[in-house]
Amino acid sequence: MKLRLWVLAVSTALVASGVPREVPPDVLPANYGKVLPQGLWPNEPPAYDAAKVQLGRALYFDPLLSIDQQTSCASCHDPAKGFGDGRRVSVGSGGTTERHSPSLFNRGLGSSFAWDGRHATLSAQMLFPISSPIEMGLPLPVAVERLRASDKYAGQFERVYARPADAEALGDALAAFVVRITSGDSRVERFQGGDFAALSDLERTGLWIYESKGRCWRCHAGANFTDESLRVTGVGAREGVAREGRAAVTRADGDRGRFKVPTLRGVAHHPPYMHDGSLESLDAVVAYYDRGGERVPGDERVPGNELEPLHLSAHERTALVAFLKALSP
Repeated sequence: MKLRLWVLAVSTALVASGVPREVPPDVLPANYGKVLPQGLWPNEPPAYDAAKVQLGRALYFDPLLSIDQQTSCASCHDPAKGFGDGRRVSVGSGGTTERHSPSLFNRGLGSSFAWDGRHATLSAQMLFPISSPIEMGLPLPVAVERLRASDKYAGQFERVYARPADAEALGDALAAFVVRITSGDSRVERFQGGDFAALSDLERTGLWIYESKGRCWRCHAGANFTDESLRVTGVGAREGVAREGRAAVTRADGDRGRFKVPTLRGVAHHPPYMHDGSLESLDAVVAYYDRGGERVPGDERVPGNELEPLHLSAHERTALVAFLKALSP
């Protein structure tokens, strides 16, 4: 009871004192995600459960799951902004966060989730922003109460899950929709499939740089252009000290500064870049890696590692950016 009263008081105060935020509307096609791009999943892609996907989709765009009912999942992962938010760091119901909202493209292929890899499943990741004090700020028990009391959702959970709404079903429904957020079938695939005119001369040069002296493939490998690892690049280091990164989860000194390697699928659609949003453009990203990133204590670099300076020419940097843009349908 005390928790419910506290949430009611806080949410009422937030709504009364703040300017209402515009929540991104659902403008996606009605059948969005029903058919997934070929070649992304190593085996069969996940089956399409229309009822779960539609429930998760409705929840994704609904601010009901935030403490002030002014923030939805789409507020930080807007389809119009490549399922990011275009800000350097995200702003939630509880204030400004310290991290940039990553795109949700192809998160169904992930092996761990969040910039520091703290969540082992997509369903767990879906629940975290709801209860995070600086994101949506709504305790999960209260979120469940709202759903059970909702004329819109109570019956849907009963029909889809054969039980009243609970945290597990909430996470599962949101994950069912997010799995359908994909990027694939780019001009790069068409080129690799034999359509040599799909890439320009400049983009083909960028592909060669990517696969050779650029050493991009060492981290951005496979069909999803990420190996799902967590790496130290020096991004966001302050006065030579790396940000906490993965160490916030493991408490291991060797994990300080380690952040998730994101997919490059759809990368042109969601600037800025890096976990702190500190690089505003793909040109800035390529320039950062070309100079070898930033050296910080504990990054365990060795000669020949992927973050040694690349010594690319201006033309090679331009070509690499052109190739990265070609990965975005």
